[in-house]
Amino acid sequence: MIRQLTCASPSRRQFFIGGAASTLSATALALLAGNPVFAAAKSRTDDPAADTGTLNTALALEHEGINAYTLGAQSNLLQKPALTLAMKFQNDHKVHRDRLIQVIRSLGATPVEEKALAEYAKVLDVDKLKSQSDVLNFAANLEGGAVNAYLGIIPAFQDGQLAKLAGQLAADETEHYSLLSQALGRPLPAPLSFGV
Repeated sequence: MIRQLTCASPSRRQFFIGGAASTLSATALALLAGNPVFAAAKSRTDDPAADTGTLNTALALEHEGINAYTLGAQSNLLQKPALTLAMKFQNDHKVHRDRLIQVIRSLGATPVEEKALAEYAKVLDVDKLKSQSDVLNFAANLEGGAVNAYLGIIPAFQDGQLAKLAGQLAADETEHYSLLSQALGRPLPAPLSFGV
């Protein structure tokens, strides 16, 4: 029986922002609290800080994803095909990270910093991972949470290009979630199952 692990809670996501929390917009904080509708409503201002705050929230989640895959690989619980898949997904998250950093800097803001690997290990509670199925479930839950986060922020952006970027990131995360679901022997997601 495959055990389901829960996604990172909003308080865990807030942990990753750390000292940057004071610079995040109401939009970003609403998104972290799991309220994308409020986030979208709050972001509809002419304040570019709202967009950069939301982008920094996305960057913090990409840092989390990169480190989660590092921790999964270091667990020595993944067999070769699963490890190869995990490393491909980690590389995708690095591309996401680099693109978000580039965009945040182009907007004149400072990208949120990555935390130490040990901090991610503690907050993500990776000591509970005891099998390959545990690691894959853990990764699938994080990817599913990322899909919903990116879908939730699309309407929040003033700039259509930033909304497009969030859509691209959501598409990648959906691919990750779907492939992890297949690896676990789960059915693929049903139509319209994300963003609810």
